[in-house]
Amino acid sequence: MKIKKTMLDQSTICAISTSPGVGAIAVIRLSGSDAITIADRVYESPKTGKSLADQAANTLHFGKIVSADETIDEVVIALFRAPHSFTGEDIIEISCHGSVYIQQRILNVLVENGARLALPGEFTQRAFLNGKMDLSQAEAVADVIASANAAAHKLAMNQMRGGFSKEIGALRDQLLHFTAMVELELDFSEEDVEFADRTALRKLTEQIEELLRKLKDSFQLGNAIKNGIPVAIVGETNVGKSTLLNALLNEDRAIVSDIHGTTRDVIEDVVNIHGTAFRFFDTAGIRETEDQIETLGIERSYSKLEQATVVLLVVDTNNPYPLVESRIQNIRERIAPHQTLIIVANKIDSGLRDTIQQIEVMELTDNEKAVFIAAKQKENLEELIDYMSHSINMEEAEQQDIIVTNARHYEILKNAHEAILRVLNGLDMQITGDFLAQDIRECLHYLAEITGEVGTEEVLGHIFKNFCIGK
Repeated sequence: MKIKKTMLDQSTICAISTSPGVGAIAVIRLSGSDAITIADRVYESPKTGKSLADQAANTLHFGKIVSADETIDEVVIALFRAPHSFTGEDIIEISCHGSVYIQQRILNVLVENGARLALPGEFTQRAFLNGKMDLSQAEAVADVIASANAAAHKLAMNQMRGGFSKEIGALRDQLLHFTAMVELELDFSEEDVEFADRTALRKLTEQIEELLRKLKDSFQLGNAIKNGIPVAIVGETNVGKSTLLNALLNEDRAIVSDIHGTTRDVIEDVVNIHGTAFRFFDTAGIRETEDQIETLGIERSYSKLEQATVVLLVVDTNNPYPLVESRIQNIRERIAPHQTLIIVANKIDSGLRDTIQQIEVMELTDNEKAVFIAAKQKENLEELIDYMSHSINMEEAEQQDIIVTNARHYEILKNAHEAILRVLNGLDMQITGDFLAQDIRECLHYLAEITGEVGTEEVLGHIFKNFCIGK
């Protein structure tokens, strides 16, 4: 159904908008038609004596918060008036000292004077319902807050500024034009007229299909950047996988031992490298074994290998080259075209010269690299990191206008893409305009779900409940 402003709760809400705990300062936010009135009930200006209601918008005011003649704290209040505020409503932001006691006292006083505690994400939800941003921009607010690396932050900021929304809006405008033309034909069906040029419609549909496919396919990279590029460290037992993980993380995260089969489960950790998050999986050593627990760990190793964007295959250069080559070939058979395989020739400080030379001249495909390291001594580790960084092609990602990072958007884009493929198929089969219009309308409906032009209260509730309170 269409999202309407009448769904908006008209009460005035309040919440602590800074992180929980003690800090130098904290910010408490009020939003709603009575925000300024409620703030005036608890605020005193030591100099002017003026009420906040008499002050201009977008101004700061020093004073104190009082309750029953007791001063709770000296504060600075920021005043914003509707509609020129984050939520589109009157907003008061109280900057107080960061004591948890003070924060709670001020919050309690605001509630006693007519406000209510905000629900998770309710400030951003009001911004959406008041037309300050569309749904995809609102979702990007949470991504900006949660961004843990430069790449994720850049994608979230682009979406919050409306880059994704503009792309979707342009698609919808083009489809709406042709939908109107096709449906106009239905009104003149008895006269056998054609208002929608089928050649032009096919050209437009092909362009839209290509763009939808591009957006849909970008989710794999976008999701990886948002949550960390998945990197699987695989190889035989005792080749130095755990030592490599510890070196990359710069801490003793994994147990290192000369005993085979020490790592029996997947060890996972995230590290930020050159502004990009990498999610490392140190897997159980791959070998023939009758140990049931170790076998289960090896099965999980293969599972993580399939999920990885980058696969670090660690080989021990102390082994003869034929053995190393067979291990490499075994993993090669499991690598998909979209994955990058980096052959990590380890222990070069003590390895066999022949093995190292043979790996150096090994023929590699476009998605394969070879790097020679001594993990224990952290030798050539920077070269390996550079290979990993280049493997995700961040330059191409930065050149691409839109990268989808939201799982909800990805599912909707898949449905929209399937609908537009049906339109192309219908044009090939020369089906009548009423059937074409149905598939075009379905595609339009899916695109509108992304920006929130159509939706349900249930969908909104699910999205905003994942926000932090105060945002």
